[in-house]
Amino acid sequence: MTCILCGTSEARPLHRGTDRLYATTAEQFSVVCCNACGLVRMDPQPPAGELHRFYPKQYWFQPKPSLAGHLEEIYRKLMIRDHVAFARACQPARVLDVGCGGGLFLRELRTPGMKVYGLDVSVEAASVALRQNNVPVAIGDLRAAPYPQGSMDLITMYHVLEHVPDPASFLRAARGLLRPGGSLIAQVPNIDCLQYEWLGAKWSGLDIPRHLHCFKTFDMKRMLESSGYEIVRIKHFSWRDNPAGLATSLMPELEPVARTVRKLDSGPVAKLCKDLLYLGLVVLSLPFAALEAALGKGSSVMIEAKPSR
Repeated sequence: MTCILCGTSEARPLHRGTDRLYATTAEQFSVVCCNACGLVRMDPQPPAGELHRFYPKQYWFQPKPSLAGHLEEIYRKLMIRDHVAFARACQPARVLDVGCGGGLFLRELRTPGMKVYGLDVSVEAASVALRQNNVPVAIGDLRAAPYPQGSMDLITMYHVLEHVPDPASFLRAARGLLRPGGSLIAQVPNIDCLQYEWLGAKWSGLDIPRHLHCFKTFDMKRMLESSGYEIVRIKHFSWRDNPAGLATSLMPELEPVARTVRKLDSGPVAKLCKDLLYLGLVVLSLPFAALEAALGKGSSVMIEAKPSR
């Protein structure tokens, strides 16, 4: 296959691996680096019609009613506060969150007078978003989203672009939905980080086989600009993603969703204990995650961009 950024087909091999986190398959996949521009990608990539096989039903996360579930909900609310603050700085009146899952981000973002909309491919996620978080969600692809052109002040894509075969087409579709002066916020794992330099194939940001592309900040800027955007802000730290990403890299069997998918919890007490162990590992990972972000090498990159005039 050819590189989505430069069109070159020549690439050098980096890694071979399988689904280290959820164990949805035992297949081995190759990760390569473009010889011309350095974009990292899976090659070959699974056919688009088969990608769903690698996404367990619990891929979007909704805590169950229990003490552990209640604590997880509190934790998730705290961890997305910087996402909410980053989005509110755009002062939007109408917001569309692509890949919204259960709608918690939109529920926390919403202020009086603000209209929020979600878009996801999961019927179950859409049901939870509406039932528990009072967020209306359309089901389907952004490129065929049921919203009028020029109708949104803000479109957010948190960890979406690395999952799709043609991310530039999503950026162009979002551009059409934004009103003049509107903003796009896109967040992806940043392979130009110290975590990847340290851990290599064990870095959770590779997430084989779900992450079809692994972007550097430079790659994201190039793709956004070629899709008709200009960069406004860049942030390399996320409370939700950077420390937890390192913890998951070190001990994927402790990650809460992975434990649910792989049925690794033997009961509520064991689940709570493992949740606390994972939380402790996240806390221990925080200083390193903060340091690499301060050096501009954080394991995620969040970008606000506006359509070019």
